[in-house]
Amino acid sequence: MGPLAGIRVLDLTRVLAGPYCTMLLGDLGADVVKVESLDGDDSRAWGPPFVGGESAYYLAANRNKRGIVLNLKTDAGQRIARQMAARADVLAENFKVGALAAWGLDYAALCEVNPGLVYLSLTGYGQTGPWADRPGYDLVIQAEGGVMSITGPTDGPPYKVGVAIADITTGMLAANAVLAALLHRERTGQGQHIDISLLDTHLAWLANVGSSALVTGKAARRYGNAHASLVPYESFATADSHLVLAVGNDGQFRRLALLLGHAEWADDSRFATNPARVTYRETLIPLVQAALVARPTADWLDRFQHAGIPAGKVNTVGEALAHPSAVARNMVVAVPHPTAGEVRLVNSPLRLSATPTAVRRPPPLLGEHTAEVLVELGYSEEQIVELCSDGVIR
Repeated sequence: MGPLAGIRVLDLTRVLAGPYCTMLLGDLGADVVKVESLDGDDSRAWGPPFVGGESAYYLAANRNKRGIVLNLKTDAGQRIARQMAARADVLAENFKVGALAAWGLDYAALCEVNPGLVYLSLTGYGQTGPWADRPGYDLVIQAEGGVMSITGPTDGPPYKVGVAIADITTGMLAANAVLAALLHRERTGQGQHIDISLLDTHLAWLANVGSSALVTGKAARRYGNAHASLVPYESFATADSHLVLAVGNDGQFRRLALLLGHAEWADDSRFATNPARVTYRETLIPLVQAALVARPTADWLDRFQHAGIPAGKVNTVGEALAHPSAVARNMVVAVPHPTAGEVRLVNSPLRLSATPTAVRRPPPLLGEHTAEVLVELGYSEEQIVELCSDGVIR
């Protein structure tokens, strides 16, 4: 049993930021009920690849949940959702601002019947502000939030990050906020409304780059795989592939210079200190590259490891998932699945000694637990059949 065992989460979210947040809560032991429309979460169709009729995209963000189908456009569907919200500890939604108010499922309405409800709203631009009514999409947020302007080759176009990083980090921070709100409720009995936006989150994780822009008033530039403030701190070609060097101080650079057969670099005034190396990066980097291309990656990594120089191979995704540390720490798990037989999922990275996480459920099929959840609400078999024939459930 995880630390959130006994916590009920009503999940009205779809696609990625919201489902990723509720999946994290499920990993921690919460009973998460995912509510989908008759057509299902959009991400079910985002493929290929598919396995057992389910998209890999959907599988990535929906483990440890029960799934029901509920037509919220019907009075009966709205009534069932309100019944579930009255029993829930957390409700998560990512509808457009104001959309749920028309159905009596907004925070103002639900906190009247459940004052302890923690109500999470995830949107592109927040519940307030001039863009509150606009939808949020990861790619658009990466562009508007500034990260594309600092990602990509120095002499090329702006690039997005290879995963939907705005969605993922929003989901992570949203889960953080929910946990804080649950702690507040434990102390006071009071629930609250949490307003999380993709843009706000995106701006917050610009971190030192955002801080530098505020301090200098200058636009940050793209450095490709290099670092604005550390040199050498980037990727290099070797005799057979690519590796990264992450030299963080002058002692590491001295050891690197010795290993590369150029001990004199450490005493060269252009390279002896990190600020000097930053200034003369255009001179130093080609020299480092010329030395590294002489040997294969594995050879260099062995030497760097023994010398205490931070470095790593540029792995493919498959290689990363098969990394010795990933295998030792069980970061890929095989889970029984009703249509695929078995699916392999990336495990939770949260390691709690007393209340460990576990993959208790595979991502649910569309409507898999509808009847089960309705029975828990007190509905009879006859009522469930009628709801199905009326197009309220599936």
